[in-house]
Amino acid sequence: MQKGVVVIGAGGHAKVCVELLRAMGAEVDYCIGGDSSVRTCVGVPVLHGDEHIGRLRESGYQSAFVAIGSNRLREKLAATVVEHGYCLVNAISPLAVISPSARLGSGIAIMAGAIVNAESTVADLAIINTGATVDHDCNIGRAVHIAPQCGLAGNVSVGDGSFLGIGCKVIPEQSIGANVVLGAGSVVISPIPDGVTAVGVPARVIR
Repeated sequence: MQKGVVVIGAGGHAKVCVELLRAMGAEVDYCIGGDSSVRTCVGVPVLHGDEHIGRLRESGYQSAFVAIGSNRLREKLAATVVEHGYCLVNAISPLAVISPSARLGSGIAIMAGAIVNAESTVADLAIINTGATVDHDCNIGRAVHIAPQCGLAGNVSVGDGSFLGIGCKVIPEQSIGANVVLGAGSVVISPIPDGVTAVGVPARVIR
């Protein structure tokens, strides 16, 4: 009997990702959550404690998806999953529009209504959330989270680990550094350096 996908996470983000995987035709057998997690996640049994990652791998499970919204925690847990020998699968909505020339990594989530246009790259563990648009020739780094309704124009780069809050807009050919937090509704019209928080219209560094 073929084993299904193991989802790491049991919160709200995991609910969406489980439904994405189902929409792709995958079976989700278990979610793995913390000690205080719920008992089921959209009908999927939840196992409590990271020790189940190794236990399920030993019992023959091979495919996993890390459904954690926090960029740093998602990357940390993904490293654990890969060390145990799992293959990271993607969770991509059939209602997303993905260019055939786009390059997609592994362990990524692309939600309903999202668009990834020609020759853009979405690296491992990135999230392109509901209704977000990534235009041509963009480069979305590892473990980035592009929140719902963000709009990135052409030739935009977003460095590893960065978070763009809901409704952010980025004009063409701008660079957002690694580990940046961009506040909700911000508009980027000039480069943003690594490791800062920026907010506003236009976006300005506040720390």
